[in-house]
Amino acid sequence: MVSERASQRAFFGVSALLFAASAAVTIVWCASMPAMGGMPMPGQTWPSAAASFLGMWLVMMAAMMLPSLVPMLRRYRQAVGSAGEARLGRLTALVGVGYFFVWTVFGMAAFPVSVALARAVPIAVAVVVLIAGALQLTAWKARHLAWCREAPGRGHTLPADAGTAWRHGLRLGLHCSRCCVGLMAILLVIGVMDLRAMAVVAAAITVERVAPAGERVARATGAVVVGAGLFLIARAWGQ
Repeated sequence: MVSERASQRAFFGVSALLFAASAAVTIVWCASMPAMGGMPMPGQTWPSAAASFLGMWLVMMAAMMLPSLVPMLRRYRQAVGSAGEARLGRLTALVGVGYFFVWTVFGMAAFPVSVALARAVPIAVAVVVLIAGALQLTAWKARHLAWCREAPGRGHTLPADAGTAWRHGLRLGLHCSRCCVGLMAILLVIGVMDLRAMAVVAAAITVERVAPAGERVARATGAVVVGAGLFLIARAWGQ
């Protein structure tokens, strides 16, 4: 029991340190490049711009997703059970690597999208916001959100091996990225370097994952975003 409590403290301590470090780097990065977005800086090639964006994206995803990932990793640790403290730590880390690998692939796709959205006209931005809000209200969103909130399931056990840990991390990442696609689209529209937008999106993602009535929170968020999208469309149409 003492060893289990120590393992839990170590898990939460490492998670808190990773969150604090990634959040600090994100804040410094955004403050130093407030207007960069996905566009290459003067004299910068497209490959180097893509690499810079991907590095920033990974750090940003760690800061945004760790608050909602930690409960999922905790459920994984409970499902694995007694695998030894050191082995459980390695398996947990492998789940996290699989999870963020999916977000890395997502970031590769997000780079050209962010460049296109940086040049988008206001009506296009408004339509993206409207569609993102509508996605929050769908059964598709609810299904992926439920998986993120419950996996691997109450009373479910998982083998304590690396292959299972890697596949579980990939599944978590796939469900999470699909669940978040609407909210992340809003962030891309507003600008990935906007700290306020980042904080609001991260808070929305975290609350819908950990709040007792997460699906209601997701629908309420969707309703607000749909309203914002309609307002932006009306404003763009009137210009």
